[in-house]
Amino acid sequence: MRKAGIEDKNRIVDILSNAFDDNKSVNYIIQQDAKRKQRIRNLMAYSFDLCHSFGDVFMSEDKKGCALILLPDKKKTTLRSILLDTKLAVSAIGLANIIKAMKREAAINKIHPDGITYYLWFIGVDPTDQCNGVGSKLLESVIQEGLSQKRIICLETSTIKNLPWYEKHGFETYLDLDFGYTLYCMKRG
Repeated sequence: MRKAGIEDKNRIVDILSNAFDDNKSVNYIIQQDAKRKQRIRNLMAYSFDLCHSFGDVFMSEDKKGCALILLPDKKKTTLRSILLDTKLAVSAIGLANIIKAMKREAAINKIHPDGITYYLWFIGVDPTDQCNGVGSKLLESVIQEGLSQKRIICLETSTIKNLPWYEKHGFETYLDLDFGYTLYCMKRG
């Protein structure tokens, strides 16, 4: 695993857009219209930019997988972050979904574990390379990085089939949220 730079953004957006195309949590906040795929790309570009500014962005050495980490204690409201949020609202969420997205975000933030967190916002592997160990190797590296910073590693997933995978890597579900789909809130450390 290596830290990703701005030059890796397009590849990371490709990986995450493909990996999360049918994800319930992503599609819950993305405006569902003819531009849905582009809206997912816009969400992933936003997520990259935010994590690049206020967290970590990692890529596997073979460029088949990536992880976006947000450090909530480092996140600040800046002119750039306001512009990014505005762009996200217009180009991904859509004006009709803003309230729904804000309520979901508030509910998630409210239940995050106490302490300094290492928020694994997205981890993904190109779908053509999944189930080959790329994600597990990447997740183990992310876990080691989070633990080395003495942070609680937390994440949410709506993908039931990923629960055993996260559990195998030491995560436990501490709460479920209902948004018309179940969002499993997990932590480790």
